[in-house]
Amino acid sequence: MSNIFVDDKGEGFPFVLVHGYLGSSEMWCFQKDYFSKNFRVIAPALPGFGESHNVQSLNSINAMAKKIIEILDEKKIEKFNLIGHSMGGMIVQEITKLIGDRVNKLICFATGSIGDIPGRFETMDETREKLKKEGTEVSFSRVPPKWFVKGDKDKNYFLCANAVKNVSLETADNALLAMKNWRGIDNLKNIKNDTLIIWGDKDISYNFEQVDTLNKNIKNSRLEIFKNCSHNVHLEEPDRFNNLVNDFISE
Repeated sequence: MSNIFVDDKGEGFPFVLVHGYLGSSEMWCFQKDYFSKNFRVIAPALPGFGESHNVQSLNSINAMAKKIIEILDEKKIEKFNLIGHSMGGMIVQEITKLIGDRVNKLICFATGSIGDIPGRFETMDETREKLKKEGTEVSFSRVPPKWFVKGDKDKNYFLCANAVKNVSLETADNALLAMKNWRGIDNLKNIKNDTLIIWGDKDISYNFEQVDTLNKNIKNSRLEIFKNCSHNVHLEEPDRFNNLVNDFISE
């Protein structure tokens, strides 16, 4: 596990939270506070991101999934509930592909099954090109505001600003490359776990077709749509989000 930051709080059945591109463990703060009252919450910062910014980043979704599994094995966690946001949603699909029998309930949040994300506000290659041309400061001030209906005026936008402070160009580009090269659509039919899919109807990173594909191809799934929310529903409507997720994992 080396220098990977892992927030491990609360007691009870484990609930693993996997953040997305340019994210951090801190971006789950409202979820960690809420769920740690009844669950053991495990919230790592992926290598190169957030609190793990000093750790060498990874350039494949499979490698990121294996890193999470390594953390769980080190903590001797056998069964757990699992949520992934955005790129984290790709990672949790990959974890389920690798060790699906250990996943109790799965939550795919603001994510899809095709890594280059058809219909995104710009292609992965365009984001990579702009990142290299503009540098991290401009790129990181340009992309995260798209994740909120209110943009950088959202009261919780500061969590995004905190998360990107020490992220390198290499880390950001490795993650974009990892997403671009990942494809999970062919494995959806193999996911047998009870699955909740969450999406905000103003999300311009993942359009409805992306979450509809998840819902239609994962056998035991259901889709919940948040009106007037964008990509970061868990920060825009944390109370509604937490209640929905709690009801699902407590069923």
